[in-house]
Amino acid sequence: MMIGERLRVIREEKKMSQGDIEKATGLLRCYVSRVENGHTIPSLETMEKWTKSLGISLSELFSDNGEPAKPLAAFKNSRPKLNRAAANGLRRIEAAFARMKPRDIVILTHMARKFAEQ
Repeated sequence: MMIGERLRVIREEKKMSQGDIEKATGLLRCYVSRVENGHTIPSLETMEKWTKSLGISLSELFSDNGEPAKPLAAFKNSRPKLNRAAANGLRRIEAAFARMKPRDIVILTHMARKFAEQ
């Protein structure tokens, strides 16, 4: 299903008119019509405004079953949180890397991986 068609179906399920979307988002009614008929594709920012006016999330808009998508395991907090000293150290390393030659960065990164394995 195309994004415009999905937006129209949801709008109609919520018993809203294109004018209601216009008032809630500030988008012109003719633009709403163009999107719903597949003549134009809205930006992500526009879709965010639109979904807020419909009372749904972006993940609900893009899901097949109309329910919010569950976060992927890879995007959950997979990294441990750094303490303040480690974060400051990383900032100093970042500044040093900006001044290094690419080959030196590769060597230093390799060494850091070896240290982390121990």
